[in-house]
Parts: sequence; C-alpha cells; structure tokens
Amino acid sequence: MKILVCIKQVPDMESRFKLNSDGTWYDETDLAFRMNEYDEYAVEQAVQLKEQLGGEPEITVLSIGPDRVVEAMKKALAMGADRGVHIQDPKYYQKDPWQIASAIARHAASQNYDLVFTGMQSQDRGSAQVGVTVAEILGFACATTLVGFSYDNGVITAKRELEGGTKGVAKLKLPAVVTCQLGLNTPRYPTLPNIMKAKKKEIAVQPIAELLQEEELTATARMYPPARKGGGIVIEGDVKDQIEKLFGILKEKTTVLRAA
Repeated sequence: MKILVCIKQVPDMESRFKLNSDGTWYDETDLAFRMNEYDEYAVEQAVQLKEQLGGEPEITVLSIGPDRVVEAMKKALAMGADRGVHIQDPKYYQKDPWQIASAIARHAASQNYDLVFTGMQSQDRGSAQVGVTVAEILGFACATTLVGFSYDNGVITAKRELEGGTKGVAKLKLPAVVTCQLGLNTPRYPTLPNIMKAKKKEIAVQPIAELLQEEELTATARMYPPARKGGGIVIEGDVKDQIEKLFGILKEKTTVLRAA
C-alpha cells in the first residue's frame, strides 16, 4: 500500500495580520509558522494505519509552498512518514483550491497511491475544497470530516461528523481520499530519536511548473480587509429601562433611515 498525506504550513492564528505591499495576501514578515492543525490528524492517522499493518505501507508527505514548508514536512517525517515531496512554489497563495488540487492529483496519479489523507481544511483559507477536489480529479472514493477511521482488507470504515452534531458511517474501497478533523485521534509528539531520523529521510523537490501549465494559472488581483464598523451600544439598567432605551434607539434609527 502507498499512502500520501497532504499537509500545509500555516501561520499562527493568533498573529497580527496585515496585507502585503501588493495587496494580494498577508505579509509573512515576522509571522511564526506551523503545520496546519487538521493536517496533524491526517499524519497521525496514516502512521497509525502503517503501525496496524506492520509497517508495510509507505507514507509520503507532500506540501506545496516556499522553502519554509520543509520545516512542517520534517515534523511529519518525525511523526512517522517515510519520505517527503516538496512541490516548490513561492507564489502558492496565488493558486485557488482547484489549482492546488490539480497539482496534488497529477503528482498522485504518477505515483499510484492507494490512499490519500488530507486535513478537513486549512486554517488560513478554510475552503475545505482541496481534498474532495483531489478525489474528484483522480476518480477516487471520498469521505470528509472524519472523526473515526478503521481499515480492514481494502475497505475503510469512516465515521463522519454531520450537521447538528450527528455521526454518519461510510464504507469506502481503495483507492480513496479521506479528510480529517478534530476528534479523529491525538497527534503524537515527535521523540528526539525520531527527529534525528527525520533529518536523514528523503525530501524530493519538484517545481510547481512541472505540474501546472502557464495557461492554467490565475492570480489574486486584490484582497480587502473587512470594512471598519462602529462599536456596539451597551444598554444598562433593569429590564424595563433597557426595553425603553432599546425602543428609543430603534425609533431614532428608523427616522434617520426614512429621512435618507
């Protein structure tokens, strides 16, 4: 069995973000980066499957981006992945989910992977489109938002979180793509010996131009921060006074709108 795990390096979500000079993405200067949280569950589940099958599957971890993404890949290798593929793309942020998925799918098709793990979504973009689009392009079975996973004799049993907090169960035959989220497992911390071993594991580099042609590319023309709005009003006093004040404010606003 050949397993592919797709990961993304994202900024710490508690950082202060500002647009870059081109206005096409956030300024990455001084930001701290880490592996996307949902992707950690994907790596962990792939490693658990490898352990279940006696170490037979080969796990490849793939990431698209600039040179810095190698650090996130090294963490995945230290967690138990066998090798890495870095699709080098300094302008990764200009690619939409379809283009990212197309690049991943073209690499995957050339390597004949049996199972692809991805995170449910990335924390910086949150489109939740890449995993399912990869499956569509490859023609693989797909299950999303996994909170439970088991494998037996070529069949995956996937427990999915659905709307309203309910759970659904799907069975998939390989080849397949699954997207992982919080609750699926507890990602392991890489041990020092495994961190040292990860330094010797292969990370192959492939330029994005080998997977996407020029005519397929688009670029973000401009990003805009949310418009600034006025602050809210806190109404104090007992309930009767609050109701009277609220009606007064609504009446005043209505009068202004009608006059406009």
